[in-house]
Amino acid sequence: MREKLTIAVVYGSARQGRFCDTVVNWALTELWAESGFRVVLVDPLQLKGAVEDAAVSEASLEAKIAEADAFIVVTPEYNHGYPAALKELIDSCYEPWHAKPVGFISYGGVSGGLRAVEQLRQVFAELHAVTVRDSVSFSNVWAQFDAAGNPFKAAEAKAGLIVMLRRLKWWARALKVARAENAYGGVTA
Repeated sequence: MREKLTIAVVYGSARQGRFCDTVVNWALTELWAESGFRVVLVDPLQLKGAVEDAAVSEASLEAKIAEADAFIVVTPEYNHGYPAALKELIDSCYEPWHAKPVGFISYGGVSGGLRAVEQLRQVFAELHAVTVRDSVSFSNVWAQFDAAGNPFKAAEAKAGLIVMLRRLKWWARALKVARAENAYGGVTA
């Protein structure tokens, strides 16, 4: 049997009353139903308001990112971009992102957060991370979930997530082997 992969689910929003919790909770329910994953949560709220223990908070966050074999970033779109809290979280460390795959679940108004995802692809490329093409997107998100947090089009949403997870698993396993064979940071020109 293959070793379980550690997947970090990254919250994209730190706003009070954020809808991100609903989308993450749906994703977690689906992830827990899938075998082969150990799930770690990475939340920008860990950074926000942790002024007294900022070094401890950033060290803890960096450790979670370092232990992950892959990431799913759940992001809203704010003003045609991704949230500042997510950028702060991403920029809180550098090397732990290297040579790891990133998948996206986005949400928002008419674009479903896709503009935020396109910008994040550029950011993760600079971090030497690999973004998977397949993603899940919820346009007009407030009309996509019932009061219990379940998507109205559950089968459609799950189908998209399963495709993304399969790609993410493939990349995570391949890159984990590659990182073990040769430290990525040790590559020279």
